[in-house]
Amino acid sequence: MASVCFYFQVHQPYRLRRYTIFDSDADYFDEYHNKQIIHKVAEKCYLPANKLILDLIRKYEGRFKVAYSCTGVLIEQLEQYAPEVMSTFYALADTGSVEFLAETYYHSLAFLHSRKEFAEQVSLHCDLIEHHFKQRPSVFRNTELIYNNDLAAFVAQMGYRGILVEGADHILGYRSPNFLYHPPGNPNTTLLLKNYRLSDDIAFRFSQRSWAEWPLTSEKFADWVHQVNGNGYTVNLFMDYETFGEHQWADTGIFTFLEHLPERIFDHPDDDFKTPSELVQTHQPSGELDVPYMISWADTERDLSAWLGNAMQSNALYELYRLEQQVKDSHDDDILRDWRKLQTSDHFYYMCTKYFADGDVHKYFNPYESPYDSYINFMNVLDNLRARLR
Repeated sequence: MASVCFYFQVHQPYRLRRYTIFDSDADYFDEYHNKQIIHKVAEKCYLPANKLILDLIRKYEGRFKVAYSCTGVLIEQLEQYAPEVMSTFYALADTGSVEFLAETYYHSLAFLHSRKEFAEQVSLHCDLIEHHFKQRPSVFRNTELIYNNDLAAFVAQMGYRGILVEGADHILGYRSPNFLYHPPGNPNTTLLLKNYRLSDDIAFRFSQRSWAEWPLTSEKFADWVHQVNGNGYTVNLFMDYETFGEHQWADTGIFTFLEHLPERIFDHPDDDFKTPSELVQTHQPSGELDVPYMISWADTERDLSAWLGNAMQSNALYELYRLEQQVKDSHDDDILRDWRKLQTSDHFYYMCTKYFADGDVHKYFNPYESPYDSYINFMNVLDNLRARLR
């Protein structure tokens, strides 16, 4: 049996407005631009994709299943700018075939800089998910699938039974991402590894006419999934939700592909769909996976260089987290919220100077002309936050 595990990351940051050293206004975020992007992505992706997935769940009487990780900052913006999208997520939650995962509320890099802040953000996020969707998450995914053994141990102590991990070749070696694993010294924590080849066939190569497998049909993809039988029992398809309609536009046929995929999967009687928590409950880990250093799902390197690859990023992160104790000692809720919004990983991704194979990814929805503009803008905002603390 091969189970398909669909997981979608749903996230949009609070983008900063253009902020100069002469600004003194504490309104850092570009409300007009953020609202515009939410409306655009809602129309192209969230609304049609949610409707299609809801229709598929009903058509197959709950046998089609998916999982989402919706960041706190995304949910806040949907409530404010696109409540109709939230209503469709409520409908999906009510089916019983959709799982919502835990992550950091602000889609932050907090684990790298402050374990205390990390734990607080995860707790805030779980409370938010329970409030909106009546689920208390039992499976965790860190921002951008950033992971190592230390994170596994920390998250296990927080009570999570499963963790999503990038199936990086240099970590797996000869092993397959289609099995479950456990971290060193913790056999009770299950690691679900992304099958990045099949995930990227959908997320990145679907409309690539130069690709040898183009066009990708649901029949062809279901056959690839079925070939896993005998060499694993899950195909973990992890991707940004914006794959459907935004990264891959509707006219590429991406929605038609998704519409017909369940039927083609079910053509093979042994194959099905499972949520991450169902995989954890169904299968035991096949062995230990040792990840001593940080990995992620970003770029070809699968490391942290997208956020920590240059001096600008390192400096901005250092100066931001250096303020933690002052921010929390201020007991000012507005300052705390602004400081946490500044932690969102996108701000540091925009400072990335890697424009090679991954250039288009780094430019996506990037409001800046260059990484240097992003850094200067961010530091101007941070200077104002310091002044408010003083």
